[in-house]
Amino acid sequence: MIRLRHIVIAALPSLFAGHASARMVDRPVSWTFEGTRYDSVLVYDDATTARRPALLMVPAWFGVNANAIRKAEGVAGQRYVVLLTDMYGATIRPKDTAGARDAVAPLLSDRPMMRRRAAFALTQLRTLASQAPIDTTRLAAIGYCFGGAAVLDLARSGADIAAVVAFHGNLSTDDPALAHAIRARVLVMNGADDTTTSPQFDAFLTEMRGSPAPWQFLAIGHAVHCFTEKEATAATGLCRYDAQADAWSSMMMRAWLDESFSAH
Repeated sequence: MIRLRHIVIAALPSLFAGHASARMVDRPVSWTFEGTRYDSVLVYDDATTARRPALLMVPAWFGVNANAIRKAEGVAGQRYVVLLTDMYGATIRPKDTAGARDAVAPLLSDRPMMRRRAAFALTQLRTLASQAPIDTTRLAAIGYCFGGAAVLDLARSGADIAAVVAFHGNLSTDDPALAHAIRARVLVMNGADDTTTSPQFDAFLTEMRGSPAPWQFLAIGHAVHCFTEKEATAATGLCRYDAQADAWSSMMMRAWLDESFSAH
């Protein structure tokens, strides 16, 4: 279990050793919201002090763990500051599929609560600009699997950010009319053969037709669920990493973010 013990950005603890390159910073950040403490991680390359866009990143349903930190580092590079966001609370760190399912269930069944948590995390990202090289005029949110649902709900809340990008995410909503409130440019990428989310495709497209914001939905051929998750190593199955789909979707994300930051 990863325990992030600092209330504010502090010195890098030894538990992150081995996860960072010489110039990549993984800093624990904590906050309390509605009586619960959340332990997140701020990730960026400190080789340059130049301010850069910042991404609120919600990981897949295993939450903030070593794999998610490595993924955040890969996303950040020298392009972005990434706030890897705890959506469960500091005491909840799933170790297996059953635990992950239990962790996401309260949020997927109470979407207003999920939107509140995501929105508060975004406020924390803004405040971190005094301590990290964040350009607060260029903010976006990205999410994977469950995290895709979280950032889409952040968009549905009307968040004032440039873009939202969801990878193989849950597309459901408690209120399709919320699409009218979306201000961010929305890019959604799911596997065309993703049996977990494909039943939601038609409803999501109908929902997004009601949004005034620019949006794209891309079905990636032959990809299934979890196509960006390197830990999903099964040769076959419903949840499987796809290196080509991962690389292509990452490229699409960067292009979408560049265009969105220019337009925002």
